[in-house]
Amino acid sequence: MINMAYADILSLHIPGALDEVAKTSASTGTPIPQLMLGGAIMMEISIVMILLSRVLKYKVNRWTNIITSIITIVFVVGGGVSYPHYIFVATVEVICLLSIVWFAWKWRNSEG
Repeated sequence: MINMAYADILSLHIPGALDEVAKTSASTGTPIPQLMLGGAIMMEISIVMILLSRVLKYKVNRWTNIITSIITIVFVVGGGVSYPHYIFVATVEVICLLSIVWFAWKWRNSEG
């Protein structure tokens, strides 16, 4: 989550970045507030997963981590831009998310 926020903050300092958001909005037909809502939802998923990982039962926790990590990877790669800082941050993020998928896949039920 921090990586996503950091990449977005850095992108705001690039001249013309806001124009690209407007172009994306125009080409997809999605109003800018809805694009921002989508980004906010993706950020909140990461925050909620911290809590859910502590309170969900083993099987649900395992699959929730796998599914949300895959969805987040699709969001990071699909919504990415070609700025060097974004490519770097997105690469680190995808590696971390793939690690979450791997560890969740390998989890064994310790609840007995």
